[in-house]
Amino acid sequence: MLIFPLQAVLGLASGALVGFSLGLIGGGGSILAVPLMVYVVGVSDAHVAIGTSAIAVAANAALNLSNHARGGTVRWSSAIPFAAAGVVGAFAGAVFGKMLDGRKLLALFAILMLVIAVLMLRSRSRAGLAAAPARWENMPAIIGLGLVTGMLSGFFGIGGGFLIVPALMLATGMPIINAISSSLVAVTAFGLSTAASYAWSGLVSWEIAGLFIAGGFAGGLIGTRLGRILSEQRGVLNFMFAAVIIVVAIYMLARNLLAFWP
Repeated sequence: MLIFPLQAVLGLASGALVGFSLGLIGGGGSILAVPLMVYVVGVSDAHVAIGTSAIAVAANAALNLSNHARGGTVRWSSAIPFAAAGVVGAFAGAVFGKMLDGRKLLALFAILMLVIAVLMLRSRSRAGLAAAPARWENMPAIIGLGLVTGMLSGFFGIGGGFLIVPALMLATGMPIINAISSSLVAVTAFGLSTAASYAWSGLVSWEIAGLFIAGGFAGGLIGTRLGRILSEQRGVLNFMFAAVIIVVAIYMLARNLLAFWP
């Protein structure tokens, strides 16, 4: 695919925004990347946009994961089994998701996001358990919620970062900064699963993916550092996470709610 200079600049800027979102709140990558590729960068084929965004989001999530890991905020004992269960669920969810109209899927997902946002706001003053160890007692919750989150991610065809963070907090009681850091393990795994499928079908623009990844590296560094600063102020990061969810959910509802009426 031939990349023009303006497209290259827009690709880098768009990738920086995606990386910033993933670094700051652990989500929003897929929701931002696809429309940015279509409406800003100018990728005309929606399937290429989805496939390219999947590899870009997975790579950006992995880069942000390394940033958080160096800061010691990733809880690997919870993140790895959660992500493994989620990958299995994502494949199952995708099968059922293909049976429902895409606009109805997005409208239902937006409603689910609003419910999650309300729950996040209600728990914004909760400090959480900094260690948040994975124990035999909470392992069924980690695996079970990982499976459900993966199924919802595959069903709705969206990365799932907005679902993974609150699910990890619910399963382990960890603070939001640890949930954001740990969620990137699952975001990376989910993204690679989707990217592999699209790449196999030749639906990935590697040039644009490279631009998004390069921009995402810079944006992710800024987002990760800001997230650490905000995590020290109780409830601020929860509020920001919920606010982003609400804005995106309202936008998605406005675009897709009419799908329920003929």
